[in-house]
Amino acid sequence: MRLTRFVHAVRTSLWLVPLLCVLAGVLIALGTLWLDRRSGYTLVPQSVTGTPSDAQTTLSVFATAMASLISLVLTVTLVAVQLAMGQFSPRIVGALLSDRFSQLAIGLFGATFVVAVLTLREIRGSDTGTVPGLTVLLAHLLMFASLVTLILFVHHSGQTMRATGLIDLVGDRTRDLIASSFPAPRAATGPDPDPDVIPSREPGSVVRVDRAGLIAAARRADCVLELVPVVGDFVSGGAPLFRVHPGLRRGGDVAAPVALLQAEEIARLVLVGPERVHTEDAPYGVRKLVDIAERSIAQPFNDPTTTLQALHRLHDLLRQLAVRPLPPGEDRDEDGVVRLVERTLSWDGYVRLAFDEIRLAGAASPQVTRRLCAALHDLKCVAPPDRQAPLDRQQRLLTAAVHRAYEDEEDIAAALTPDAEGIGSGADVTTAVRLDRGTPDTGVRPGAGIPG
Repeated sequence: MRLTRFVHAVRTSLWLVPLLCVLAGVLIALGTLWLDRRSGYTLVPQSVTGTPSDAQTTLSVFATAMASLISLVLTVTLVAVQLAMGQFSPRIVGALLSDRFSQLAIGLFGATFVVAVLTLREIRGSDTGTVPGLTVLLAHLLMFASLVTLILFVHHSGQTMRATGLIDLVGDRTRDLIASSFPAPRAATGPDPDPDVIPSREPGSVVRVDRAGLIAAARRADCVLELVPVVGDFVSGGAPLFRVHPGLRRGGDVAAPVALLQAEEIARLVLVGPERVHTEDAPYGVRKLVDIAERSIAQPFNDPTTTLQALHRLHDLLRQLAVRPLPPGEDRDEDGVVRLVERTLSWDGYVRLAFDEIRLAGAASPQVTRRLCAALHDLKCVAPPDRQAPLDRQQRLLTAAVHRAYEDEEDIAAALTPDAEGIGSGADVTTAVRLDRGTPDTGVRPGAGIPG
């Protein structure tokens, strides 16, 4: 039990790995200094290390920089832990403090500092003295490694502090624990696996699909591949990734094309990553803008102006999509035969993705509702007839939500007035457009403009 407690302390402590790295740096520095003394300080010539004064200046800079860097890294780590506690969960602290890469980075910085200090003590004289060349060279190598590690540490910390990074950190560790602590599944347990399904090799979001490679593989096997998840979907490890359907020439023979396909090769043609990206996933860009908009009008932020800025871009994106044909979800080979089918987001799906959550969260904010009205009014002017129904639905639901949020008829009318700036360019807050300014007298009295 004592050994178990010691191992647990080693795994959960932040200080042990850095301390071991510092001790290793001390031992290595003492060893190289001993070699320098035994060789009479001739292992590495001064033409490489510089004069004693040059080496002292360089090592002093190394030691000062490493001391400042260690303080900065520890401070940033503690601040990041505090932010993670407040933003996500206090229970995430243990996973962050036990991160091995962060511990090794701190240990390397500490070892570099110790080696630089110990080497400074061994330098004798100013210009004609002795320089422990091997140890100085070691200090330079450690400094270079520290610079590379610093860049990697910044990247690693940025990736870890994302919501997806923290979720993956806990999820991956728990998955490894399940794999090591629970017995492997028996073949007779559960339903028989579908022979016409190609499973995913690992969990993650579908990031990229090599459609050309999939079409070529399906053509060789004379089959049709159906991509089960939508691009951007999270797929669990072992879950269906593809379904294999017979080709036209094989008729009802379903097993034959499956036998001709190599499941591992097919699964490798789909890139599964830790989170969604914009590579082939346009809805993800819409998703992120909606998140910004919805978060901005939620308490305690209450920032409808940021919501309007996100709505500007959502309106622009939907305006581009409104007049464009959407992907049909079918990919054909050079003979025009369908070889790959997949589900894609429809026009109704894009409209709902862009507006549903913002409409529900911002019904009580007149800036949001007026901007939504302006976007829907403009989209109805450019969308073809077969794409009008989703916009009509949004207008109807927005009107109902505003009626639930307000009781006064004037407030309701104001909240449903189209305004591209929320409150700032609507017909009820701007002057009317006049076309008679500067024209010859036609009998029109001043002020008789066209109502806006």
